[in-house]
Amino acid sequence: MKQRIKDLAKAYKAEMIDIRRHFHQYPELSTEEFETSAFIGQKLQEYGIAFKTGYSTTGIVAHIYGKNPDKKCIALRADMDALPLTEDTNLPFASQNPGVMHACGHDFHLASLLGVARILQETRQEWEGCIKLIFQPSEEDFRAGAKVMIAQGALENPRPSAIYAIHVLPEMPCGQVGFKEGKYMASTDEIYLTVQGKAGHGATPELNVDTVLMSAYILTALQQIVSRQAPPYIPTVLSFGRIIGEGRTNINPAEVFIEGTLRTFDETWRAQAHEKIKCTVQHTAQAMGGNCKIFIDHGYPFVYNNPGLTRQARHWAEEFLSPSQVQELEFRMTAEDFSYFAQEIPACFFRVGTGKGHNLHTSTFDVEEDALEISMGLMAYFSISGLSINE
Repeated sequence: MKQRIKDLAKAYKAEMIDIRRHFHQYPELSTEEFETSAFIGQKLQEYGIAFKTGYSTTGIVAHIYGKNPDKKCIALRADMDALPLTEDTNLPFASQNPGVMHACGHDFHLASLLGVARILQETRQEWEGCIKLIFQPSEEDFRAGAKVMIAQGALENPRPSAIYAIHVLPEMPCGQVGFKEGKYMASTDEIYLTVQGKAGHGATPELNVDTVLMSAYILTALQQIVSRQAPPYIPTVLSFGRIIGEGRTNINPAEVFIEGTLRTFDETWRAQAHEKIKCTVQHTAQAMGGNCKIFIDHGYPFVYNNPGLTRQARHWAEEFLSPSQVQELEFRMTAEDFSYFAQEIPACFFRVGTGKGHNLHTSTFDVEEDALEISMGLMAYFSISGLSINE
């Protein structure tokens, strides 16, 4: 079976590269993946695979049935949405949708899962059980992705015993894959501050309440939450990437808007950090004669890879590829809404090296497409191998 999967992955690679390029050329933002969803449905129909649409509007759940389909179910997931970026790759299949780009590899993930679907559909008389394919929209949006699909029953009828997903990793060479048991990726929250004071002429500071200066003190004070209050054994990042103060060289603005993110790996500390952030910003602003409104948008929990499942997947990867092609991953402070699936059933979220060196979420991001052969072959091997284990 291993060689059969390898042969099929090789045979379908060119088709999946074309499919990946189609997705790349026509990216769609979170909650807007209508053409992407229609194209996926068209391909599933061509492959003869039953599916249902409408999950979180554009999501799709498909099932491939082998012999004795009620025996066991394994789920595979790929995300669909792109990012609000203007592409700067000069690729012949670069984005045709202005200001929208597949800069996080979701085009690769979709093509890979469709390749897995072809392999599993072709071999369905050679294995027992059922494979559930989840094409998920809005991974980049807190409100419309995995959490909504789960609430709408994507993991039911049948309920899988395990779920796998891949993500590209540009700093890992093509041909390599990586795994980490237990906690792997951080939780994420978005922080929105509105610093309020009293506007006025820059030459009369005694008559104003300076929101720009207040903002500087607030940002400096907040950094102490990580450096002095966070438990040193819990990775924590608090970063701010946007400050808007619409004053002038001689005008102190009435309000300054600040936006940032909190990432960590412990739910108890995460809740405590929220309270510390609120107290810090409000007390700092009040001490300087102003006020600060705060909104924390509660995002994804951390990604937890089931240790037993991940250990088994790593073993299968070494069988399918070679031990030299399998790496141990480090903690990663980026976030993923696959974490919601991992809260429901045993999960394994692993990385596929795609080289190129251009970082995720950048306008120059690209992948080495040869990695598609590895990713779809490996996911198919995991699926069939997982179905063969008696629980």
